[in-house]
Order: sequence, then C-alpha cells, then structure tokens
Amino acid sequence: MTSLAELLADPWFPFEGDVRVKALQPLQVPEPDRAGLTAADCATCALPDDTYLWVDERWRLRPYLEPSPVAGIVLLEPRAHHDTYADLPEDLLAELGPLTARVERALLALGDVARVHVSRWGDGAAHFRQWFFPRPLGRLQLRGTMLPVWMDVLPPLADDELRRVHDRVAAAMRAGD
Repeated sequence: MTSLAELLADPWFPFEGDVRVKALQPLQVPEPDRAGLTAADCATCALPDDTYLWVDERWRLRPYLEPSPVAGIVLLEPRAHHDTYADLPEDLLAELGPLTARVERALLALGDVARVHVSRWGDGAAHFRQWFFPRPLGRLQLRGTMLPVWMDVLPPLADDELRRVHDRVAAAMRAGD
C-alpha cells in the first residue's frame, strides 16, 4: 500500500502540499437508483444518431462533450439498452473486442497519442459504455488512472480543437466501414 507521502512524491499525482485523505462515508445500502434504469427513461437511448461520431446498426460512438484538457475522449455504447458486461448478449460481447481495437486504432491515428486507456464505469447511468482516453504523447504525468484525475484540474482545450479531433476520429471510424 502506498502512503500519502509516497503518493504526494510521485510526479504523476496532480496534487501537492497539505492534502489529507477523507474518511469514508458510511455504507449506503441499498444504493440509490442510477439514471436510466430502463430504455424508456434512458437519456442515452433517446439521443439521436446525429449526436454521435459514428454509428452502425448495433453500436454508437460519441464524443465526450464536457470541457476537456484531453482531445479525443470518446464513449462506445451499444444501441440497445444494456447495463453491464454481464448484461450484454453474446453477439455484442463478440463484437466488443474487435470494435474496441478499431476505436483504439482511430485514436492512435490522431498522432501524438502515446496510449489509449479504456475504462468502464457504470455508477452514473445504467446504459453500458466504454470510455476511451487517449493519453497525449510525452504527458507522462497523465499515465494510467491519473488521466481522469488530471482532467478535473487542467484547463480545457478550445471547443474548435476538440471538434477537429472528433471529426478526425469520425472519419477514421467511417474508413473502417
């Protein structure tokens, strides 16, 4: 286990100075419902295809639209409403690996991308999605799990720069069709 002092000394940790570890909050069981538990009330299911960078009959790839200091963050989502890996039917699971590699290749083709981190979080909404985080070449402090932490503290890129990168990702995905 890493001590707080060791963590603060690591160059990739984004904080310094008087940092304290918070106490864990008490357990909350049962947990509160997440947004969009069914297709009928799922905001992701309701999004039109024109909000996505690339779509096919079973999958959609959308840009991360929040202000971001990292260009090219995208989310891969099944068109149908599913929640977890365990909930995905076998045919979608079989497509997920090759499609994950395809998205990674599209992001690496941007250039100046050292690695593409793929993550799956499902605490906010109940529609399955995989996140793709292209780590900028040379930005060693953004390695691994620190990239999402740094995203919260670095200044965002200009909207037009993010759009240009998203357009390039969309073109790379379409080229694979």
